[in-house]
Amino acid sequence: MTAPDHWHAPATIMACQAGKHVYCEKPCSHNPHEGELSLAAARKYNRVVQVGAQRRSWPGLTEGIEALHNGVIGKVHFAKAWYTNNRKSIGFGKEMPAPSTIDFDLWQGPAPRRSYRDNLIHYNWHWFWHWGTGEALNNGTHEIDVVRWGLGLDFPTAVSSEGGRFRYKDDWETPDTQTIDIRFGDDCLVTWEGRSCNSRDTEGRDRGVIFYGEGGALETGHNGYRIFDMKNKLVKELASKDVIDGRDPNSPSANLDMGHIADFIDAIKTNRRPNGDIEELHKSTLLVQLGNIAWRTGHRLMIDPANGHIVNDPEAQRLWSRTYEPGWEPIV
Repeated sequence: MTAPDHWHAPATIMACQAGKHVYCEKPCSHNPHEGELSLAAARKYNRVVQVGAQRRSWPGLTEGIEALHNGVIGKVHFAKAWYTNNRKSIGFGKEMPAPSTIDFDLWQGPAPRRSYRDNLIHYNWHWFWHWGTGEALNNGTHEIDVVRWGLGLDFPTAVSSEGGRFRYKDDWETPDTQTIDIRFGDDCLVTWEGRSCNSRDTEGRDRGVIFYGEGGALETGHNGYRIFDMKNKLVKELASKDVIDGRDPNSPSANLDMGHIADFIDAIKTNRRPNGDIEELHKSTLLVQLGNIAWRTGHRLMIDPANGHIVNDPEAQRLWSRTYEPGWEPIV
């Protein structure tokens, strides 16, 4: 299923209700409430729901995560994730009738109706809150999921975010530059840095994750990893043989993606949870969704670590869900 972000959860829910197993593109939901509904639908109808967190099925990265779980750098107290790109301005769109090649009413589906504009489809909807979720969910979801996978954490205790639309003045609503800080009590801090309009690499990579522990650091990059000791000496490296350009919207990592699809098919055949199960990916997606909510409200969020819900913040709580086009409300 490939569709705009606002369609991911409603389509997943309807597919589960129709008795179908689902391969859902990331992010698995447009807002936290939809993520909870998708999980509920998968369990209620006993369906396999695999989210497109392909890294969960990459063998080289899996080896690095297993080393992390086995204590190769000891207890981890900080993890940093990042994504970079050099996206151009989307300008100011003009309202106009939708082209005959687009069923714009169906395209909007569960979203309340808005007029078609000439700078929306097929990619720029990512930067409008009404349909998209910004770079944090468009790409940050991947790295933050690797962080959760590596640390074995569930829900945080506090989330804050800073950033803005700094590079251009246009219709783009979500941040083009953003940091999200996610605290897990006294265990560790996780941060995500997104730079949509400056593609300078971090640690020599366009995107990635570094885990900082009491005995060294482990850096993941695509389908490989590097381990450093406390003196910054490289002690082990598994270099990826797969060519991946994280800035290419055509996703040239097809060879690696096939492993995730194979895992989805095997999970259906064996009636098991897939590598990118909806429960795990809802938890990962929620972290960056909370970051976006913190950014939109302009203040730090306190979170219940038992379920990931926002505590004592009516303004932020209003962004937990959304309004829907009448008759399109997702129901499990």
